[in-house]
Amino acid sequence: MKRFTKILFFVALLMAVMPSRAQIRNFTWQNTQRQYLLFEPSDRDGALPVMYFLHGLGDNITRCNNEMHFDRLAERYGWVIVVPQALSVQGYTMWNAGLGGSADDAGFLLALLDTLVADGRVNDDSVFFTGFSMGGFMTHRMAIEHGDRITACVPVSGLIAFAFADNVPMAPVRMMHIHGTADDVVGWSGGSAYFGTIGISVDSLVNYWTDWNVCDPTPTIDTLPNRVNDGLRFIRHTYSGDAEFQLLKVIGGTHDWYQDTNTHDVDYFDEIHRFFLGGGSSLGFNDPTESTPGFEVWPNPAAGHLYVRLSEPTTLTLYDSKGLSIIQKSFDSGISRIDLPHTPKGIYVIADRNGNSRKIITHQ
Repeated sequence: MKRFTKILFFVALLMAVMPSRAQIRNFTWQNTQRQYLLFEPSDRDGALPVMYFLHGLGDNITRCNNEMHFDRLAERYGWVIVVPQALSVQGYTMWNAGLGGSADDAGFLLALLDTLVADGRVNDDSVFFTGFSMGGFMTHRMAIEHGDRITACVPVSGLIAFAFADNVPMAPVRMMHIHGTADDVVGWSGGSAYFGTIGISVDSLVNYWTDWNVCDPTPTIDTLPNRVNDGLRFIRHTYSGDAEFQLLKVIGGTHDWYQDTNTHDVDYFDEIHRFFLGGGSSLGFNDPTESTPGFEVWPNPAAGHLYVRLSEPTTLTLYDSKGLSIIQKSFDSGISRIDLPHTPKGIYVIADRNGNSRKIITHQ
């Protein structure tokens, strides 16, 4: 686990303990110089999906990178990762997420996105947001106000501030909320041991998103494998609807970002990335980032068609970002072609009947 002290994300502004390999970039928005980090996979080819990570209150992008190693994540997932810096308000960096501040942070984040799209770096149909603590609050705000620009969001340990709790979302957007039941900084009930009541409860935000996403009120519930003795249980509630909503309830979880699978059952980034791909336990996929001998797919990104090389006959299914099957066909061993005549550009997963899978990006 990459354990963060509770006060760090809300009060303490710590300096990085080691120099970052990433170069801080500048972006001028509304006559203010904003900063961000940008990470790209070394073997990139064309416009890629982009994941924004929004830090917590009092934090900074250099320390986040030293802790989370976004360069490794960009290589692992084959995505662009953007880590923007919040402005300082009364001595603490904070997003304008309904808890203070007046900066047009949403405008900054979207203007930066527009620039990356115009540069050909990212695909504007594959835009994802996640964030921790106050970054989770801001992720909820982005989903509410700009769901027409965002493919999916995962707020972690951050709630919907009261300032936005009555807002009508711009559009249905796939959401997964992650929260620990023992979090006393941003409590399950909406209160904080340090700051009083700071947002609506987790139960209320589940009702908010399942109502606006027109979801079935009865979830499918599954428990993630309990691989290590960490005193935690990870329970997933999946609500199907116009846009899927998931709650990952961390029984015994505190105000932390769990990342080390040697000491915990999950890596939050892997769970988030899997959700962004449209996967998860309900689809029964293996991790699309894992190597699967005898199952190769190219070109990727694809446009109009792709090829597969199979070591044995099997049935392949192509799933869209909502987990819906759009193509299913049986193939012999060897190389075969799959035509994609009516698949909009975006992210897909192709899987065989054994659950082995690959992420596919289409530019069509």
